[in-house]
Amino acid sequence: MAKPIDQINWHELEIGSVVTETGNAVQYETGSWRSDKPVVNMRQCIKCGVCWLFCPDMCIVRAEEGHFTANLAYCKGCGICAKECPVGCITMINEEA
Repeated sequence: MAKPIDQINWHELEIGSVVTETGNAVQYETGSWRSDKPVVNMRQCIKCGVCWLFCPDMCIVRAEEGHFTANLAYCKGCGICAKECPVGCITMINEEA
């Protein structure tokens, strides 16, 4: 288990930001600087999982009904999910709107 970020001093950081522990990114919410967020039209979604497959941050999760949605605590708003969706059910909406 990785140390919390507020308990790490600069002497402990790996050179070149090397990841030394797998799975520790879930401890750090990274979606706070996003300007656009993905919004899924659940009625149009065909539950194919293409958004999940292409998401570079692995923030797409499957809901109980089988639809996919973004965990906004980790989504950076890149829009790849919306671009790759075969039915166009994902729209990028300005975070301030």
